Amino acid sequence: MKRALAAATLLLFFGACSSKSALQDGAESAESGQSGQSFRSDGPGYHRVVTPFSVRDSNGVEYQQPFSGGLNVPRPQFVDIDADGDLDMFLQEVPGRVGFFENVGTAAVAEFDWRSDAYQDLEIGDWYRFADLDDDGDFDLLTERKYGLIRYFKNDGSPAAASFSIAEDSLRDVTGRPIFSDRQNNPYLADIDCDGLLDLFIGRLVGTVTRYELDHLDENAIPRFRLVTERFENIEIIARFGSLHGANGLSFFDVDDDGDLDFFWGDFFEPGLLFIENTGTCRQPNLRGDPVRFPLDAPIATSGYNIPVFADIDGNGTQDLFIAVLGGAFDPNRTSADNFYFLPNRGDNTFELKSERYLYTLDVGTESFPALVDIDADGDLDLFLANKIDPYDRRRANVYILENTGGPSNPSFIMSGRMELSPSFHYAPEFGDLDADGDLDLLMGTWNKGIAFYRNNGSPESARFDLVDESYVTLTRGSNTTPALADIDGDGDLDLFSGESSGTINFYRNEGTRTEPRFQLVTDRLDNIDVGRRSVPVLVDLDGDGDFDLVIGSETGETFVYRNVGTPLSYEFVLDEEATINLPAFATPEFADLDGDGDLDIVSGGSGGGLVYYRLDQ
Repeated sequence: MKRALAAATLLLFFGACSSKSALQDGAESAESGQSGQSFRSDGPGYHRVVTPFSVRDSNGVEYQQPFSGGLNVPRPQFVDIDADGDLDMFLQEVPGRVGFFENVGTAAVAEFDWRSDAYQDLEIGDWYRFADLDDDGDFDLLTERKYGLIRYFKNDGSPAAASFSIAEDSLRDVTGRPIFSDRQNNPYLADIDCDGLLDLFIGRLVGTVTRYELDHLDENAIPRFRLVTERFENIEIIARFGSLHGANGLSFFDVDDDGDLDFFWGDFFEPGLLFIENTGTCRQPNLRGDPVRFPLDAPIATSGYNIPVFADIDGNGTQDLFIAVLGGAFDPNRTSADNFYFLPNRGDNTFELKSERYLYTLDVGTESFPALVDIDADGDLDLFLANKIDPYDRRRANVYILENTGGPSNPSFIMSGRMELSPSFHYAPEFGDLDADGDLDLLMGTWNKGIAFYRNNGSPESARFDLVDESYVTLTRGSNTTPALADIDGDGDLDLFSGESSGTINFYRNEGTRTEPRFQLVTDRLDNIDVGRRSVPVLVDLDGDGDFDLVIGSETGETFVYRNVGTPLSYEFVLDEEATINLPAFATPEFADLDGDGDLDIVSGGSGGGLVYYRLDQ
């Protein structure tokens, strides 16, 4: 049950924020050295913090930046963007933008701090690639532009202070024709023939590779590439199914130290990483051998669509291997959490898998759903975190329990187990005392079984949830139930709201009592509200006027605020068009005072399987 805290300070945000100033990426907070995002550009408001407090796994290992949101399809690149001698990390998780993690460690011991989910607000498309394209000593940027074209961003800043502007909205060859790259492929830049000119390689969906070579810079210092061949070295990757090709990523690296670049390829229909040795020379490459799986001594096998990235992350002069697992034809659910492989170089260009989650953040797979309640009556909020499907047991979803071992003003969470629940998918937990016995019971939204009811037959200090009814409440239509409890009519019992797949809100009035609830459907289209798809309602007193306002998450991440302009006894919801919140896709917002400062923080799950956290700055 969402508590009706008298959060008048929320007016600082909800009373003044507009959609035009909704999310200012890249702002840095001085507090505890954390970086964040502000929902406002003028004065106090919500600020994103990635490491507000400690969160540890079941072995007691602390998560790095636990509220970074999780990863499903990471696309990393390591470059020294600030010329301080160490490699920073760029990481694309969603189309259209790229995240930035600054290396605040050293060249030998990397330590990454999140800075932004949308680096310089650049329009990235489905892929990006940093390189010095105009030979001026700093990194420029190529990105995918809608429909497979290539956008060129010139770095107008310096090696130490990059500043990008669009120099060419569609990169063209020497004949003036736009260069085309399939959207789901990841091009690469390298000097394959050691002539001092960058070559642009574009993998094709048919398994071939197109090669362009830099010809010249035009009068505006924009690179012009010359088409060399549509079938570079006659490479044609055939997946293990025998005839299928797919989305791909390629890279070059001299893995055998013979002075020429070898070829690496990951494909949607290939569970591993493929390698073709260059048997030629630096000046005259020869890549016409058969592809073999890599690493040679212990080939990886994932869900497919593996993107190879080489970088000397430990500053020892050898290139380490990272593999971004985007998830292909081999059940991507199983790599929805473990998808950023790190294989350090042993020193002789052989590689050993060290981690399947290089950025070790809180991540339970995909489409995470949080609930914050004091489940053990010790005065602080504990965290329950559900997912769509468990990556380690794909027959069901799971709800993980993270016990607060800190306190009401200094929380610290440790993963202490999972809930014992009837198997289903897309869990959406909501807690409330449904039988007025002083402890919290559980309503559990699911994908296709409606809302299940679990009674707490334990105590406020030691919960024990027993299934009462697997289909306690069923929708008239749709799926993906997301329950929310609140006494909306002031009669002393809890009423029920539920979101669902089509984006509307179902309202059930409690026609029973405080001890024996009986939910009766009033409407399956509350006030004709429709947020698009995958509505997630939250009842919370945003403005401290004593009644419940309605906040609704959605599939796109846009989160809608409906103010209650009625009374605690008779609600009337009105959309506040100036209070749009932008959260991760498949937003599941939760409001709670986690840090004990008297105002409400925001925690939300999303498509990445992790959490994001926003603190209200006074």
